[in-house]
Amino acid sequence: MTDAYASAYAERLMSPREAAALIPSGTRMAMALGVGQPPAILKALAERAEAGAVEGISLYYLLSTAISGDTILKPHLTERIRPYSLFHGAIERALDKQGAAEGRQMVWFVPSSFQQAPRVMIDAGVDTLVATVSPMDDEGYFSLGTNADYALPVARQARRVILEVNPRMPRVFGDCRIHLSQVTALVENDVPLLEAGKAAQQPQDIAIGRIIAGLVEDGSTLQMGIGALPDAVCAALMDHADLGIHTEMLTPRLVELMQAGVINNARKSLHPGKTVFAFSMGSRATYDFLDENPALEAHPVDYVNDPAVIARNDRMVSVNATLQVDLFGACCSEFLNGQQYTAAGGQLDFVRGATAARDGKSVIACHSTAAKGKVSRIVPRLDGPVTTPRNDVHYIVTEHGWANLRGLTTDQRARALIGLADPAFREDLTRQATEMGLL
Repeated sequence: MTDAYASAYAERLMSPREAAALIPSGTRMAMALGVGQPPAILKALAERAEAGAVEGISLYYLLSTAISGDTILKPHLTERIRPYSLFHGAIERALDKQGAAEGRQMVWFVPSSFQQAPRVMIDAGVDTLVATVSPMDDEGYFSLGTNADYALPVARQARRVILEVNPRMPRVFGDCRIHLSQVTALVENDVPLLEAGKAAQQPQDIAIGRIIAGLVEDGSTLQMGIGALPDAVCAALMDHADLGIHTEMLTPRLVELMQAGVINNARKSLHPGKTVFAFSMGSRATYDFLDENPALEAHPVDYVNDPAVIARNDRMVSVNATLQVDLFGACCSEFLNGQQYTAAGGQLDFVRGATAARDGKSVIACHSTAAKGKVSRIVPRLDGPVTTPRNDVHYIVTEHGWANLRGLTTDQRARALIGLADPAFREDLTRQATEMGLL
């Protein structure tokens, strides 16, 4: 730390309790996504709510973790700190379940694409950001490290920016820095960063991974979602060459492809030579790879997930998972058993961006069945909201093959999708398609 910024840094440095005390009742605040959630600040804020010292806080966020689940997202605090979730996970599903049992709402879901998240928060009047950052550099900047996403756009508009400085947060290049002059308060906290576990793969994932890898040409630029299925795709890409990355989430499996030399970004038409991402979750090895690595750049999600930006990547290939595909070709990727399960995330952002790119492909994949083979994921009509409309869907993949729906008539689509269903369900799906007038 240079002398030019040492005094200004010291003026802003305080305890977690003092920093949390700067957040008044009635605040509309955002907390960083995933790894960027600041444990010391959130713990102190939860303690203030427990003591009745603060109330009426509206909390906007995506992708909660144990950091927030053990502090400000405890069920009994939701009347003082109201969660506005733009992406449901296990914590939100548990709150929904408990709230239904108690006859009160504990979490409020805000439908939004990932690209729109910064605007949703800013338009909602969010005036405070809390986030974890790397230590300050000699120019007075803190790196948001794993989490440029919506944190940086919100920081640029917020009245209060309260940062938790953790030396274990990687310093990442790109458009992901906050200057000391923008910061209201600083808290120092040297603790291990949250790590994401590896999803267990099933035989269907491996089969789907191989099918999708066969659709990827050398020199393509990739976007991968999260989970066992995208991980299986990455494993099947090890014999490819000159791949690039433009993705919302940088996963450990993508990092492994970089380390193996499969991804070198050499043939990218946008940001050549650079892996571009909005946020990352992984292991300590993932974060070490990110730290001061000139081959990587983090950018805000309203840039990374902008379909017009995505489309500037020639041979763009987006890979995402879904929960249901109907016989018209529409996908529901966020609703399960009559309840909000996840959210749209960046799926439609990348579907539209990839299909608009020169030689681009959008791939949406799922197992053909659920509930141990008892339920078909190919259905006559969706059980929940449309995440990706039929007009936007390009490739659909199951373990039984792939279908390119672009340009197909409704009857051709129905036949193609029935062919991707588990054989045990094809006869019934054909009957229902006929009753619906599709065949």
